[in-house]
Amino acid sequence: MKNEKIKKIIFLGRTGCGKTSLTQAIRGKKIRYHKTQYINYHDIVIDTPGEYAENNSLGRALALYSYEADVVGLLMSATEPYSLYPPCCTASANREVIGIVTKIDKEKANTERAERWLRLAGCKNIFFVSSKTGDGIENLLNYLKK
Repeated sequence: MKNEKIKKIIFLGRTGCGKTSLTQAIRGKKIRYHKTQYINYHDIVIDTPGEYAENNSLGRALALYSYEADVVGLLMSATEPYSLYPPCCTASANREVIGIVTKIDKEKANTERAERWLRLAGCKNIFFVSSKTGDGIENLLNYLKK
């Protein structure tokens, strides 16, 4: 990633959907559980706490922080029992919004359902990733290099 033009992305999603693990995987770091307590800026990733997406009053801060990014990534675990994102929520964004389905390696992963929910939210481009195995990470990075 050094000396390459790459878009900065902000990760949004509920607690436990894999934002920090994906941040670690993209940065080539060892995956270790770390609860994100505040918004973290990294070279190409802005990692956000899940509580910001889950709480209406904190959610406003995400809109402000999205101005620091070129792309907004809505993350959804393939094991999610429900969607956090309302239909057509990407319509009000003034940044490109992509969907990222995480935890595709899990035994009870339902990638089709997660993809449907992200498309309903308005995501046209959707990526399927596993931070644990590395599957799909390169596709996401290549997209951000465009």
